[in-house]
Amino acid sequence: MSDAGFSAGRLLALYDRIGEAPDAVARLRRFVLDLAVRGKLVEQDPADEPATELLKRIAAEKARLVKAGEIKLRKVKARDREDPLVFPLPYGWAMTDLGSVAFKITDGAHKTPNYVESGVPFVSVKDFSGGTLDLSSTRFITGAEHKVLYQRCDPRRGDILLGRIGTLGKAVLVDTDVEFSLFVSVGMIRFDPDNIDAYFLRLLLNSPFVEAEFDRIKIGGGTHTNKLNLGDLHTVALPLPPLAEQHRIVAKVDELMGLCDRLEEERTRREALRDRLTAASLARLTAPDADGEAFKSHAHFTLDNLPALTARHGQIKTLRQTILNLAVRGKLVEQDTADEPALELLKQIKKRRQELAAAHGVRKKKPIEPLADEDALNLPFGWSADAFANLINPTATISYGVLVPGPDVDDGIPFVRAQDLMLTDHPEKPSKTIAPEVEASYARTRLVGGEILLCVVGSIGKIGVAPMHWAGANIARAVARISPVDLVDRNYLLVFLRSDRAQGYFAEATRTLAQPTLNVGLIEKLPVPLPPLAEQRCIVKKVDELMALCDRLETTLTTTDTTRRRLLEALLHDALAPAASTQEAAE
Repeated sequence: MSDAGFSAGRLLALYDRIGEAPDAVARLRRFVLDLAVRGKLVEQDPADEPATELLKRIAAEKARLVKAGEIKLRKVKARDREDPLVFPLPYGWAMTDLGSVAFKITDGAHKTPNYVESGVPFVSVKDFSGGTLDLSSTRFITGAEHKVLYQRCDPRRGDILLGRIGTLGKAVLVDTDVEFSLFVSVGMIRFDPDNIDAYFLRLLLNSPFVEAEFDRIKIGGGTHTNKLNLGDLHTVALPLPPLAEQHRIVAKVDELMGLCDRLEEERTRREALRDRLTAASLARLTAPDADGEAFKSHAHFTLDNLPALTARHGQIKTLRQTILNLAVRGKLVEQDTADEPALELLKQIKKRRQELAAAHGVRKKKPIEPLADEDALNLPFGWSADAFANLINPTATISYGVLVPGPDVDDGIPFVRAQDLMLTDHPEKPSKTIAPEVEASYARTRLVGGEILLCVVGSIGKIGVAPMHWAGANIARAVARISPVDLVDRNYLLVFLRSDRAQGYFAEATRTLAQPTLNVGLIEKLPVPLPPLAEQRCIVKKVDELMALCDRLETTLTTTDTTRRRLLEALLHDALAPAASTQEAAE
């Protein structure tokens, strides 16, 4: 690639190779700006008047305005170090700084004014965060207050506004004759329009080169808001081309940004089409009448085409949820007529619960009726349904934990909160501990390991499992402990609790008090569709297989995204440093 003349065709060629990389179009926009301000976007013309002549005329005009009392002469702060960002300048260019080319650099009101229903617009950074100055939703101040503020900062058509507090560096051109005042977060730059193209200066201030300059001079960070001091703004380095080349650069940037717009529209259209195809494919699997040979055909199509259907991480999340939903509707594995029906299993569960209650002296309770009957659940052959409480070990009923845990104590009892809930990869112990004397009052919710944990306050429906090495820990008020009887496959219950059937029920049953709260009594009434025990285990095995496939797809997407990013970086590096060898760019 030559040092200049970067064409739309070249951009298209690049895009064809890296167009699916995350933020590819945004990166190309930055790339165009970076090429523009380095003199690599259009050819230099030896006939152009050099930028040094522009700087002489700007200096002369500034001197005239100072002498006339129209502007004040500012003593420019010297740059505090040699800047490694300065690059070899193209023919006819000059390196200058913002303080040398600007007639005026100021900011808006340092005190929040008194707002009124209507009056003079009072502009803050949010009014040009979209890239152009937008006065449609500004707040207003009185004409009298505006008149006072306007004596110091009088923005007019052709000036540039710059975000200098919070949102740093976003530059827009004032393209209206409406009078307005500025807040302190906005800087105003006035310059010589006869020697600097306003649109070129705007794109220069929005370029990666000047963005790096803003990073050099900004103060703040951490808990403090980032800020650009006015005095430091004068030191911002600016590569300045001849005026005629400025005009050519602006025209070329407009052309290529228009092309980026079309590329972005095409990518959006393509992603929307793929999303609709994925959604339609998954919807056909989960439709109420999805049965028989048609369902099998849809299922085979979807599973065979998963890599093509899942091009983004969000689609894999939807796919995972679809797998769970199919599992608890009996559509993930075939029903086997030889399996003992779940109705018989429920009789065995009832008997086992009675035996456990008698052995541990637990008071016998009347079985709980579920909130939906089997017909409403549209159960497959051999399935039955029952209330969740009727599947739970009666010696460890569904319960939440410690109401007031108190502060952490050294060598205290590990304490499980909502943020600790996870299905795998548990740490050695939860991060919080509580005093043994506090925990002693909640022995009924002390963990033995293996329990299902459900968030019932705040993040309603979040599911976790207590690993065996958390035995002896206790749980928070926001967490409910669930211990099913051993005749129910715990992993099948985990599949069900993560499905839309259970999660939708939790959402409807949630009350909003100080925080969203799910009542234990309503959890107990949750209707659970229960397959034969053998089918439960087949379902869990199939879900594990498909979730592993989703894991592989997600890994592939991450790897592909990383590869595309690296290719994009290599191509852009090669374009910005054309002297580098192809081998260096590839590395």
